[in-house]
Amino acid sequence: MKTKTIAAIALVAALAGCSSDADVASRNLSQAADNFEVNRRVVFYNGITGEYMLSIEGLCSKGNGDSRSMVTITCKTAPGVFKKHYLGLSDNITYFMEQLEPLPAGTSHYVVNFKPAAILPDIRLRQ
Repeated sequence: MKTKTIAAIALVAALAGCSSDADVASRNLSQAADNFEVNRRVVFYNGITGEYMLSIEGLCSKGNGDSRSMVTITCKTAPGVFKKHYLGLSDNITYFMEQLEPLPAGTSHYVVNFKPAAILPDIRLRQ
């Protein structure tokens, strides 16, 4: 029993060390963006004409369930106030997203955010 426990702990420690510093920093920055802590600019443009069609700037996060033909951008505009944009993509319409300011990102540990409000539902009664 003791040997199995030690082996399990060693395996977890070995797997935790497999990520490069760049992978850890990237994951931490992505999580910060998903928590609306990263100032970004998202630009949609037409690849045929070379013209910008739309620009979104602010504390924005890209949707996690997006498809090849649809992208969603959610932005925090004030405390507790959000806007969600749905944009269709095609063979000539594409986008890029840039981080506007540098942010510190730990490279030796993962960031974990625990939000009790996300676990408890917001119950609304309707008549």
